Amino acid sequence: MAPDELGAFCPLYHRAVEIIGRRWTGAIVRALLSGLTRFSEIAAAIPGISDRLLSERLKELEAEDIVERCVTPATPVRVDYRLTEKGRALVDVVEALSAWAARWIAPATTASARP
Repeated sequence: MAPDELGAFCPLYHRAVEIIGRRWTGAIVRALLSGLTRFSEIAAAIPGISDRLLSERLKELEAEDIVERCVTPATPVRVDYRLTEKGRALVDVVEALSAWAARWIAPATTASARP
């Protein structure tokens, strides 16, 4: 999109950035896109996230219809998290942001960034 095609403000864009841009949410979506489905797997893949915050973000993503919580009745009960169609559609966004970060974010910056 050319700069002259971009308006100064787009409420849909703003809402999308607020949803995906919340702290830890991008990392959770990326973990789910990589194939992780269990709470413990997601928690282990994201250094520094607390169980409480992971649970909160998963509930928020579920409310936005980006993630679905799948309960398998067994002993013990098995809970998996999967991206919905809406969530899987974020793959291009995550890949584009990852490519941008690889090009423009210095490794020293990421090492010194606080969680």
